[in-house]
Amino acid sequence: MKKLYFAFLLSSIGFAQTSTEVYLFGLSNENGIWKVGAGKNISNNEGYDSQPSFYSKKSILFSSTRNGQTDIANYHIKTDKVTFLNNTPNGGEYSPQRIPKSKNVSAVRLDTDGLQRFYSYNITTGKSNELIKDLKVAYPMWYDKNTILCVTIIGKGLDLIVHDRKTRTNKTIQKKVGRSLHAIPNSNLISYISKENTPWEIRSLNPKTGTTKKIVNAIDKREDICWLPDGTLLAANKNVIFKYNPTTDKIWTVFHTFPKETFNNISRILVNKKGTKLVLVSE
Repeated sequence: MKKLYFAFLLSSIGFAQTSTEVYLFGLSNENGIWKVGAGKNISNNEGYDSQPSFYSKKSILFSSTRNGQTDIANYHIKTDKVTFLNNTPNGGEYSPQRIPKSKNVSAVRLDTDGLQRFYSYNITTGKSNELIKDLKVAYPMWYDKNTILCVTIIGKGLDLIVHDRKTRTNKTIQKKVGRSLHAIPNSNLISYISKENTPWEIRSLNPKTGTTKKIVNAIDKREDICWLPDGTLLAANKNVIFKYNPTTDKIWTVFHTFPKETFNNISRILVNKKGTKLVLVSE
């Protein structure tokens, strides 16, 4: 896996991979006011470091470039150390996430021969097994242990598909979607980015019924979002994170502004379930 190209999107819509870092910040809520605290670079590595997810309250998974390939990195919060879960000489791993009701991890693997599939990885041995056959998953999200939301490469675009592991069936929800999939707090819904119209829309989905509903327009064709525990939506745009609460707000407002000299272009953002940690990716 050459580190200059993000092969998921290179093969489908032509985006280039950039040099990025993963940052971890403290987060607090004082009398209803959210504050971003001190932060640190937890990847601190030349090349591509991105797609973070919380494995537990003690560690964070992300994709990281080493020795010319992209592997699954595990950042240990207490020790401030990074270890790797795997070593795949003939491919690279992206979008690592913990599998529900399991200690093991899933990731999208792109092999050097162009094969792109969704795998599980044993947390101890690194051994992998294919999870979904014949589906070119780009960005997955586990809804529960038997239901996987998949942003999938179909032709030259990305479609949102719900995969049922029990029946091994796929249901297409919508075509022309973005990469962000997140659980909406205090609900059985997830959010996704619809690119069918202009402006793009952030929509909710009930994966069991297939029902979708518009939440709000996306900001300036930006697709990296996440949720605070109180139901406030966050969206990244350049060096600023904006906020919008669907129950109280009419427009997006500034949540936090980062210094431009350090954070040129924020992409992935993520908050833990307790709302005490904020993870983001920036060029």
